[in-house]
Parts: sequence; structure tokens; C-alpha cells
Amino acid sequence: MSQTVEIIDADGVIQEPIENQLEQYHYFPSIVYSIKKPEFLEVVKTVSDEYLAKRKEEQKEIDDIYPVVMTDSFYADSRIEEFSNYVGQTAWNILQNQGYAMEQFNTQFTEMWTQEHHKHSLMEQHIHGYGSQIIGFYFLETPENCSRVIFHDPRPAKVQINLPEADITQAMPASNMINFLPEPGMLLFTNSWLPHSFGRHAADKPIKFVHFNLSIQIAEKTCITSIAEVI
Repeated sequence: MSQTVEIIDADGVIQEPIENQLEQYHYFPSIVYSIKKPEFLEVVKTVSDEYLAKRKEEQKEIDDIYPVVMTDSFYADSRIEEFSNYVGQTAWNILQNQGYAMEQFNTQFTEMWTQEHHKHSLMEQHIHGYGSQIIGFYFLETPENCSRVIFHDPRPAKVQINLPEADITQAMPASNMINFLPEPGMLLFTNSWLPHSFGRHAADKPIKFVHFNLSIQIAEKTCITSIAEVI
């Protein structure tokens, strides 16, 4: 942010303008991490479809009011061990990169399950508590006009005194929410305290994604070698 300031000397002569530059300091950020990992799609979809089929057999039919199918948790399924390890280590890297003393902790899953949202379904704004530190999504099928994942401003003090936004299509400090258009193989991470939701699903075909939550535990050994890509 800058503004031009006119300087007038003792004789009333206007001197050359100077730039008055405000220094900016950005603290207390809300960060969403995104990476494309299509190499996990085949195996995760295979496991996911099996769990979805099992749940549909139990559920019998799709509810008209809440047209969504959710599976049991499957992070411990040996077929997706490589995917689970990648997600767990990346979550650890994120927390370390944010400045937390992670040498004394390991990350561990609390849940990993698939959601299949049918036409007109949505997900209400919420956070994940009960010890969760990192949450995320891995998108499997994203038809045209599918739901967008939305992250909301977590600061109640700002929400209380918000002013109208000049342009809601631009991501600015004034923004109340940010949305991402999912695509197959997209992997998203963020802190569990960041409120998130999904917009209403408008496609005839369902959107399918894996949702996961991770907490931390005291590490048995205090030396952890990073195996994931650097955040």
C-alpha cells in the first residue's frame, strides 16, 4: 500500500513527491495446502468403492433430505498403506513447518472415510475437535457442476464487525470465505480449527472424496525422518 505525499518547503514551493510506503506484517494466518497426487487414485478408489458398496447394502436407499452415503473408517486397510503413510507424514511436516515442536510427537489417524454426495447434497460449516490437529480431503470423482469445498474465516471478532466486500470474486483480507474447485487426485490439508463446508452439489452424478482427520501422540522415539515432499 502506498500513497504520494506532497512536501512544501518554507517558501511555499512544492518539492518532488515522495512515496510513503506502509510496511505490512501478516500474522496468525489460515493456511490451506494443496497438491495433486493422482498416483494414489486407483488403489484408494478400489478400497473406497468396496466400503461404499458395503454401506449401501446396509443403508438400502439414498435419503431424499440428506442424499449422502458415508463409509466406515478404513485408514488401517493394508492396501492403502502407502497413501496413509504419505498423508500422515505430510500432516506431520505441515505442523512442523508451522512452528510446532513436532520432534516429540507422531501424527495418527482418528478417521478416514469416503463420502458420496448425490444431487442437492451439501455439507454444513463445521470444524473437527476432540484432539484433531490436521484435516483434509482426497478427491476421487468430481463431475461437472459438483460441490466446491469452502473454507470460512475462523476469527469471530472479524466476523462480528465485517464490512461489505468490494469484490467477492477476489481473495482479499476482507474475504469471508474461500472456495476450491475439486478435481480427481487433488489432496487438501488444513488445520482442524479452520471451519469448512461443501456447497450444494448440482451434478447428476455424485461427487466422491475421502475425508480424514489426524491427531498427535507422544512419539516413542524423538527422531523422525521426513519421507514426504517438503511443504
